[in-house]
Amino acid sequence: MNDNSISKITPEILDLAKMCVDTSLINPELYTKYEVKRGLRDISGKGVLAGLTDISEIRSYTIIDSDMIPCEGKLFYRGIDIEEIVKGFIKENRFGFEEVTYLLLFGNLPNQQELKNFTDLLANYRTLPTSFVRDIIMKAPSADMMNTLARSVLTLYAYDSQAEDTSIPNVLRQSLQMISLFPLLSVYGYQAYSHYHDGKSLFIHSPQPELSTAENILHILRPDSKYTALEAKLLDLALVLHMEHGGGNNSTFTTHVVSSSGTDTYSSVAASLGSLKGPKHGGANIKVVKMFEDMKTTIKDWTDEEEVSLYLRALLHKEAFDKAGLIYGMGHAVYSLSDPRANIFKAFVENLSREKNRMEEFALYSLVERLAPQIISEERKIYKGVSANVDFYSGFVYSMLDLPTELFTPIFAIARIVGWSAHRIEELTNGGKIIRPAYKSIAIHKPYRPLTERE
Repeated sequence: MNDNSISKITPEILDLAKMCVDTSLINPELYTKYEVKRGLRDISGKGVLAGLTDISEIRSYTIIDSDMIPCEGKLFYRGIDIEEIVKGFIKENRFGFEEVTYLLLFGNLPNQQELKNFTDLLANYRTLPTSFVRDIIMKAPSADMMNTLARSVLTLYAYDSQAEDTSIPNVLRQSLQMISLFPLLSVYGYQAYSHYHDGKSLFIHSPQPELSTAENILHILRPDSKYTALEAKLLDLALVLHMEHGGGNNSTFTTHVVSSSGTDTYSSVAASLGSLKGPKHGGANIKVVKMFEDMKTTIKDWTDEEEVSLYLRALLHKEAFDKAGLIYGMGHAVYSLSDPRANIFKAFVENLSREKNRMEEFALYSLVERLAPQIISEERKIYKGVSANVDFYSGFVYSMLDLPTELFTPIFAIARIVGWSAHRIEELTNGGKIIRPAYKSIAIHKPYRPLTERE
């Protein structure tokens, strides 16, 4: 077979695929009959309790007289309000990623000496094995950086003489190394692809030990390694806000499920990367950016509330953009009145918009954020409030930072590897049983028929 024939969908495959679909359809009424919690959620969208964690907490409602009352969303890292954490390092004009990584892994905020020692440790780990870039990243570059990242992670297994050791010290060592290496694996993977497939110049900058994680990302990504203080601070903020979001999100739950089997760290991380790649999880901010690109070309007057409202209704009616019936970036599985991450983001996004001369786009985002909840409530039957989520602004931020869309989801992974690492260590420390959800079979029993008797 040549390369084209390997990827070709033949008529035979189409016929077989139809058989797969026909035999895989399940009557939706059966989910109600057997009280199946699809997506491990009840009808209101509330997640089914499947475990305990001390790493983070999401709060979207309060209990008053036994009633659940929606409230402004809150997010806590190890019991500390994320808004207070951000205010702290912003007020002191520091980067937050390394400090919050320490908090999530070890349970407490570090003092000055602990933070310096930890930052130095991460910098020391920010070195790939000899010839890894040439022998692994540069060969057969993929169009999808998440696949490139997963391949690199699995290949690191071969360079680790203690790859199968699941003791906590060894897992911590592996986790810290991957936290340090994810920016290199992601950006270098993009540089290789853009060179070999798009014909762009190839350059590989070495990371600088004195720079923060956010600064190093911009340093190794840009040809001239230049960036402004605001750009680095906003990317750092984005990393902090994406680092962790409870044990119930898809990729973190994957970490718990796979870790419970006793597998190695590299396999666990690769599985979580596969989850995060999905457009319903880590790829959502790309959809937001593309939706706004379509909106900007369709709407003549970005300040006209009536024209913007008509476009938003067209989205819901599957008449605009990708015709999926969604306003991307609006709504969240847990939050109802507000997503605290989006609220934190917005103030800083306005400053960067002003620096980049993109205030008209920021005004359009703000207008959509205000109009969309009301329009969704009028057009759809919903069980809780709808507000902008963190993806609503993060894609806009990344575009202003001149990050290629291919790196949007890897940036999420660079942040979320911290949360995955904390949850993996928590799972292994508590020695839980292998996670095994129950599925009810609805298959109709049929007798076996010999081959000669089948039609």
